[in-house]
Amino acid sequence: MTALEKAAAIAVEKHPRLQDKTITYGTAGFRTKAEDLDHVMYRMGLLAVLASQARKATIGVMITASHNPEEDNGVKLIDTFGEMMPPVWEKYATELANTTDPGIPASLKSIIDAEKIDTSVPGNVFVAKDTRASSPSLAQAVQDGVAAIGGKSKDYGLLTTPQLHFMVCCTNTQGAYGIATEEGYYDKLTTAFKKLQTDSETKGSYSRQLYVDAANGVGAPKVKLLQGRLGDLLQLHITNDGSQGKLNHRCGADFVKVQQQGPDGLKVEPSMRCASFDGDADRIVFFYLDKQKTFHLLDGDKIATLVAGYLQELVKGSGLTLNLGLVQTAYANGSSTDFITNVMKVPVACVPTGVKHLHHRAQEFDIGVYFEANGHGTVLFSKGAREAITKQSESTSIPEEQQKLANTLANTMDVINQTVGDAISDMLLVETILARRGWDSEDWDAMYADLPNRQIKIKVKDRAVVETRLTLDGDTCHQVKDRVVVETRLTLDGDTCHQVKDRTVVETQLTLDGDTCHQVKDRAVVETRLTLDGDTCHQVKDRVVVETQLTLDGDTCHQVKDRVVVETQLTLDGDTCH
Repeated sequence: MTALEKAAAIAVEKHPRLQDKTITYGTAGFRTKAEDLDHVMYRMGLLAVLASQARKATIGVMITASHNPEEDNGVKLIDTFGEMMPPVWEKYATELANTTDPGIPASLKSIIDAEKIDTSVPGNVFVAKDTRASSPSLAQAVQDGVAAIGGKSKDYGLLTTPQLHFMVCCTNTQGAYGIATEEGYYDKLTTAFKKLQTDSETKGSYSRQLYVDAANGVGAPKVKLLQGRLGDLLQLHITNDGSQGKLNHRCGADFVKVQQQGPDGLKVEPSMRCASFDGDADRIVFFYLDKQKTFHLLDGDKIATLVAGYLQELVKGSGLTLNLGLVQTAYANGSSTDFITNVMKVPVACVPTGVKHLHHRAQEFDIGVYFEANGHGTVLFSKGAREAITKQSESTSIPEEQQKLANTLANTMDVINQTVGDAISDMLLVETILARRGWDSEDWDAMYADLPNRQIKIKVKDRAVVETRLTLDGDTCHQVKDRVVVETRLTLDGDTCHQVKDRTVVETQLTLDGDTCHQVKDRAVVETRLTLDGDTCHQVKDRVVVETQLTLDGDTCHQVKDRVVVETQLTLDGDTCH
């Protein structure tokens, strides 16, 4: 019996695929009901070994469903430097998870052949889990898969997702990024945080009191360990710590963001600065009540703006010439984009939703700040930027103030977990900036005013069918999953020409008495657009229709009066299908 056949035999005996349900590896890995994941976990253990052998490096496997309900669970693989796995490995994961038990050897063999994997190379896998009741058995299934084809696994037990990313990166950089232990993680972050506080005595309206909603998740015990290392520099008051209440139920970053209200378990009063983690502590949002007890959310857009402005000042003040940019998704509040672009003068890039897209685009800057509105994000420093900052911080030939600011920038790098969005790291970064500025929550919020917004979630039949529109070199790019259709717009004799493959539609736009007239062939429609109470009002001749646009699970929801229509856009053969 070959090693691959042995792996299939173990699958049949211990971790069989009991139901013919298709599951897809997405941006956050696999997520579904925990009872449907045992065979998937075993197979991800197999895949992690192959990924390790292909890279000759350690791979991470995290068991978590993040902000999902407690009865769910999930798994994702972590690449060599803490990044998400490339799309081709997501494809391998989906194929392997959905094949029959007898089909496992052929599926593994196809991956080995495609990646030209030397299976004699040792396979090393780090495994960690969150606090869900289903996580221990699912973690064991992963380790069974690793062992089945001769790999070695290290079980880190309970970790936040960002902590496992940190461990993988530390190991694969031979300790250059840090020490691959929990103590190493806390030491790196808190040492840098303390250095940044030495010249930041409490000033202005800043308070060293922070109230943390830990979502009844794994972040609760980890932030308690952190508190013991911070002393009086930051006093954390932890609620929803898992001692009572359900994971992510009416608490956590997703609940606070979506519901625009404080979590259960935390009595919020004016002047309190509060923060919410999600279930695996890779997201954070802040919030507060003003003197009139009105709720204010400080989400990922607010964090990104605060961080980008701070880093911009440090870069300029230290005399460095570095390319600083900020990456957002279409979910970003328009006010934040306008403020960053027109006031701060920081370049902004917009990418499809998903951490892997933001992370990849941020790598194109010397210093790339990326945050999703949901509070997931971090800052990436290129190798050249890290070297330049370190050199400047140690220079004795520059003015003392420049050297001091360069040193502050170097310490700021170390308080940031660059591998992935990290609620604990981002919390320390935000608190550092607020302390240095002497700001409270209202001072921070006053940087710019968000446009009114509300995120609503509903269940749809197929939420995987989502279209993101990008602009690349002047062309409009429609991206559906991993398929991209580029539409080129030309202007011929004043007309706009839409070219999709070999099909051209010419549209002439005229302006008549202030109205916009769209003329297609011999048909003209006059449309006036007004804005009433934040809604878009379309006026065609003497008829007015008020339309509100919402985003539901990635779909666009058009609300006309009291009627809601969910629209999913597909691209089929170059045409857009609604």
